[in-house]
Amino acid sequence: MPTRLPPKPDFGAIEAAAIDTADHRTMVLALIGNLVFSWSNNESMFIYVLMLLLETDEVSAAIVFATLNTTRARLDLVQRLAKAKLRDKDAAKTLERLITRFNEYTRTRNEFNHCMYEVGPRGDITHTHAMKIKETPRGLTLGESRAMDAPRMQELVKTIAGLKQLNRDIWDFLPQLQKNTSPFPSRELNQNSES
Repeated sequence: MPTRLPPKPDFGAIEAAAIDTADHRTMVLALIGNLVFSWSNNESMFIYVLMLLLETDEVSAAIVFATLNTTRARLDLVQRLAKAKLRDKDAAKTLERLITRFNEYTRTRNEFNHCMYEVGPRGDITHTHAMKIKETPRGLTLGESRAMDAPRMQELVKTIAGLKQLNRDIWDFLPQLQKNTSPFPSRELNQNSES
């Protein structure tokens, strides 16, 4: 009977051969782990940005942060609050640049968190296959397949280094944000209005 399924891998042969590729696989997994670790720590830094913009405590800011269930929603809130409360243009531009950098790294993080990993006959991780639908002239297909080769590994190393620097830059920015956060303008009651 014809099938549309890919051939089932020979798991026994792959596991037997995987001993020889363990170092490469460990390196790939370590880089992905470092990417997720660094990205998560950077996303969590926005709790402190929210804390300052909302003029609240850490726990309350974390509750707001966790209530919004996507990174995009969290950053949208940060950006809107910054427009409402941040009066210093330099601080506002710095915050926007930090968010832009974080968003660039988020694309790489999403690429590795939302993909299928292809394993070769020797048990090595050979490719990532994006779990994103792609529209082509011939119709819809599953997303792009990219090799886990030396240049790709270097991309990961560079992204992790960038996330490390971003974390330090956010820490350095927090005192500037604290200094330049002003309360929401209050509405004065019209003294002449009749009751």
